[in-house]
Amino acid sequence: MSKRKRAKLGRGAQYVVLVLIVIVAALLADWGQIQEAFFNVEVVRSLFPTVVTTALVNTAVYTALGFAFGLGLALVLALMRMSSVGPYRWISGAYIEFFRGLPALLVFLSVGFGIPNAFPNVDLNRKVTIMLALGIVGSAYMAETIRAGIKAVPGGQLEAARSLGMSHGRATMTIVIPQAFRIILPPLTNELILLTKDSSLAFVLGATLAQQELTQFGRSALTTYPGMTPILVVGLCYLVITIPLGILQQRLERRFGPDGGQGSKS
Repeated sequence: MSKRKRAKLGRGAQYVVLVLIVIVAALLADWGQIQEAFFNVEVVRSLFPTVVTTALVNTAVYTALGFAFGLGLALVLALMRMSSVGPYRWISGAYIEFFRGLPALLVFLSVGFGIPNAFPNVDLNRKVTIMLALGIVGSAYMAETIRAGIKAVPGGQLEAARSLGMSHGRATMTIVIPQAFRIILPPLTNELILLTKDSSLAFVLGATLAQQELTQFGRSALTTYPGMTPILVVGLCYLVITIPLGILQQRLERRFGPDGGQGSKS
């Protein structure tokens, strides 16, 4: 028997074993209990439309605010990290390493409870608090992504702009950075997905019903409805956000990735 036939036979055996496992699990499972625990239709109906109109919308808003703030801060940090001025590089490097090393939960607790305790006169509303926490966490990662994108732009682009009389700063902002963002669009989309999931940490800050994001909404629903149906519904709502973003990331990778130009020519 040839090597190819043995490999084909092995794959076939794996498929048979997998099918048998699925059949046995289906026969042994208590589908009535599973439906009651995870797919309770009455519970699902009671969660809608609030889970979408309030929790899902709040999650999207918190994520967008955090991403926008984090992206702006990350750009500043990346430019500081590449600066010829030593203190700028040290400050940026220390910030990036510090917040990349901290759990995001600690950042949420520090911003949500630490700042009000340290500065009693500072009144941060919930949206601003979540925006700051998500932005601080995301900026530490996005700064390195932006820096890598800037370095990926051929140096001749900057030299050509300088030869036309542009200052270094103007050439960087108008020539280099737009090209760098074109390169880093896929990883930035991935960072947006991660921030969407990190927004679930806002539940530690407490909220009214109108302020709840998906995780806190699901946690509150568990105290009212038995079983795991609320968690399943909340999980599906997260997928409504993350799956389209994942598809967008794949398309951006195909279009702007290393092989994007070759694919478009073919």
